[in-house]
Amino acid sequence: MTAYRNVLEMIGRTPLVEVTRFGTGFCRLFLKLENQNPGGSIKDRIALCMIEVAEREGALKPGGTLIEATAGNTGLGLALVASQKGYRLILVIPDKMAQEKIFHLRALGAEVRMTRSDVGKGHPEYYQDMAERLTRETPGAIYVNQFANPANPLAHETGTGPEIWQQMGHAIDAVVVGVGSGGTLTGLGRFLKRVAPKAQVILADPKGSVLAPMVATGKLIEAGSWLVEGIGEDFVPPNCDLSLVSEAFSVTDAESFATARELLHKEAILAGSSTGTLLAAALKYCRAQSEPKRVVTFVCDSGNKYLSKMFNDYWMLDQGLLARERQGDLRDLIARRHVDQATITLSPKDSLLVAYQRMKLYEISQLPVLDRGKVVGIIDESDLLLAVYGHAGKFREPVSGAMTTRLEFIEASQPLADLVALLERNHVALVTEAGEFLGLVTRIDLLNHLRRSIA
Repeated sequence: MTAYRNVLEMIGRTPLVEVTRFGTGFCRLFLKLENQNPGGSIKDRIALCMIEVAEREGALKPGGTLIEATAGNTGLGLALVASQKGYRLILVIPDKMAQEKIFHLRALGAEVRMTRSDVGKGHPEYYQDMAERLTRETPGAIYVNQFANPANPLAHETGTGPEIWQQMGHAIDAVVVGVGSGGTLTGLGRFLKRVAPKAQVILADPKGSVLAPMVATGKLIEAGSWLVEGIGEDFVPPNCDLSLVSEAFSVTDAESFATARELLHKEAILAGSSTGTLLAAALKYCRAQSEPKRVVTFVCDSGNKYLSKMFNDYWMLDQGLLARERQGDLRDLIARRHVDQATITLSPKDSLLVAYQRMKLYEISQLPVLDRGKVVGIIDESDLLLAVYGHAGKFREPVSGAMTTRLEFIEASQPLADLVALLERNHVALVTEAGEFLGLVTRIDLLNHLRRSIA
């Protein structure tokens, strides 16, 4: 039996799989499954390389401190390596990251400092500037700085590139990459320039990032915003050599998320949001070709880090990223429609403990109480607290004794102003049509609706 001595030996040598259930035109499209790395992403490669180079150069001493600014996966890779090598790790992370990543980082022992995602370079709360400041303030710490660290592209030039070259039988026409720090693009581009000079490097970039427009025009535009995590930038990182790029595609959040969900449905590959961007761009590239080509792109990380976002229909609906038939009335504001059996409800005979458990499980603060299909009450956190405070044994009592029976019904056809007036009275709107319960509308549902209307 052959066994690895530790997880660090498992980094790299990831499998390659061909896409067979998407239309790729004349081309063959292959996915490099970087989600198979032990930390779940391609960033394990650069984390190991950057730390090992720092060790060899003497910058990182035993028991030392590493500080990094990251949108997530580099942090996970660094946390994995640091945990095995005994280093302290402080990570500065923008607040748009998925909670799954934060939980994973803290479980690995990393110290997480959250900062704003709505500010740019030069602002004291911009994640890279904050990481640099923390490094200056922490004795003996080194700033990993994936954006300018030459060991980042080196990991791909000496590792990822040769692996793909061997797996593809020394026949590659194009590779489609995204840019977070620029290491993958630059490292692979340098390698391919030596072994396959005619191979193209294609950039997949979230719409709102400055990089694809930079390739197209040579000019740096003002950055927009995007929800895809891990790729796209508001500046050109020092490690990003855009001169290696032959063509660039801007991909919307809606395209990215839909493509990643389709990848799971069609190919049974659970991938993250950046993979959706890369795959969408790769498919556009493939379908535009007039002759057969062999194209490679990446499953950058695992979709298990995005279950609460990209694979959550309700989050997707809230963000306006999932299409749903519009009715043109208040039904469009209902997040969990009763007709879809999506409303979380209670029976009058359910215990208060059941009510509490459902509120916690579904992260909601009020529940309608239905009896034989009719709404007979509603119970919220305040009702529950008043019922059990000082009498914990009352958790066993039925919901019927604590629920509110003064209900506010509103017909789906009523104007939005009527809904606003109802919500101003601190009530939850129970939307009906001809007496039939359709679902709840809360303040956050209204806010989501208003935000979508200006998107």
